[in-house]
Amino acid sequence: MVALTLFKEAADMIREAGGEKLDNCYQCGLCTGSCPWNQVRSFMVRRLIHQAQLGVIDFESDDLWLCTTCRNCVQRCPRGVEIIDIMRAARRVITETGTSKIPDSLRLAITNIAGAGNPLGQPPEERGDWATSLKLKHHVNSYTLYFSCCIPAYEPKVKRVAMATAQILKVAGVDFNILADKENCCGESVRKAGDENLFRSLANKNLEAFSEAGVKQILVSSPHCYHSFKNEYSKLGAEFEVLHMVQYLAQLISDEKLTFKKEVKKKVAYHDSCYLARHNAIYDEPRQILKSIPGIEIVEMSDIKDNTLCCGGGGGRIWMDTKKDERFSDLRIQQALDAGADVLAVSCPYCMLNFEDSLLGFSDTKPIEIKDVVELICEGLS
Repeated sequence: MVALTLFKEAADMIREAGGEKLDNCYQCGLCTGSCPWNQVRSFMVRRLIHQAQLGVIDFESDDLWLCTTCRNCVQRCPRGVEIIDIMRAARRVITETGTSKIPDSLRLAITNIAGAGNPLGQPPEERGDWATSLKLKHHVNSYTLYFSCCIPAYEPKVKRVAMATAQILKVAGVDFNILADKENCCGESVRKAGDENLFRSLANKNLEAFSEAGVKQILVSSPHCYHSFKNEYSKLGAEFEVLHMVQYLAQLISDEKLTFKKEVKKKVAYHDSCYLARHNAIYDEPRQILKSIPGIEIVEMSDIKDNTLCCGGGGGRIWMDTKKDERFSDLRIQQALDAGADVLAVSCPYCMLNFEDSLLGFSDTKPIEIKDVVELICEGLS
């Protein structure tokens, strides 16, 4: 048994970041019951919250790094306790005081972001290389900016998402710009991992770059970038419109600026990412897009929209190791297969990475395809 001791300064920091609603918790346990971790292992969220209330918490516990910030517990809490803020605050105590150790893989990603502006530690000057063959505008004043996210910019398996997005925008005649090496990671995962100072540094650098380029509208591929720009940068003085690509492209299709020429004869299950669905209530637009593509048959999985099953990548978990038998993404792929899908469609780079990794553990060589919604649009346009 681990002996827990009073750490008053840490308790005060947790209360400050979590707000007064921390004390609203009356230990009903709905948070524990709704957490996806308890589908694969035990994770006593209620116990952590009670420890935070008392100022008695084991800062060396791995449990403090489990939360994927999926928001399922917050959505179901009858007292409105912002549990994500409490988890973030506990991690902030560790980050700022050195009370315990940050998981090695997460620490490496944070170090890379601090040094190179991206979690993969790739050279900043190569951030726009994905767009070389497309001859896009770089570093010029433009009302509309396409912000690809670090993963589509650098990760070979996901670069196709950024390329498909840019190709669609060009077909639709959209006048847009990319900032390439002038932009940095949005910092959303960094903040959820507890490094508030690094988040603010990244935000300030990006805000300066956006301002210098005259940006008034930002289009993003990642729900995490969307959430950060729309809900967090706005509190730092940001004054621009933020749209996820599924929102923007749904409108282009509605306005008949994109016309489909080819049938895509596939059964498609759409995965609602936590940061589009529960965090920002964006459910309909991706389904509207899929319905508009000739030949696609949408099949729904058992957990959808505000009841979606997390892929496991939020809250910095995308950079942490997860045991093979504890991956939510494995459960999600099985749900798609059970629904009879040929394709599991996503609108989040983190989800794509997790699902692609999970496929490696299935007995069939390729039991299902993982595609971003924009890739399916491209198939219908060609």
